[in-house]
Amino acid sequence: MTRADHLPDDAPAVRSRRGWVSLYAVAFALMGVAGIILVVASLGSLNSIGLLWVSAGFSAAAVVAAVASVAVPRR
Repeated sequence: MTRADHLPDDAPAVRSRRGWVSLYAVAFALMGVAGIILVVASLGSLNSIGLLWVSAGFSAAAVVAAVASVAVPRR
């Protein structure tokens, strides 16, 4: 018997689960790394904007990972 055989006819439709907690954790870690790099850049009196670009890159990657963690359905 399949799972559908056990459900009554008036049972609400079950929506597929969305979101990956592990991918969201990766996004959180990326944002933490971006913050650390930003602090390191500020402690160095911002002699070079290279670290700011690296921090911005990590922030952008964190945003992409956070959106993907919600948009990609779980298996």
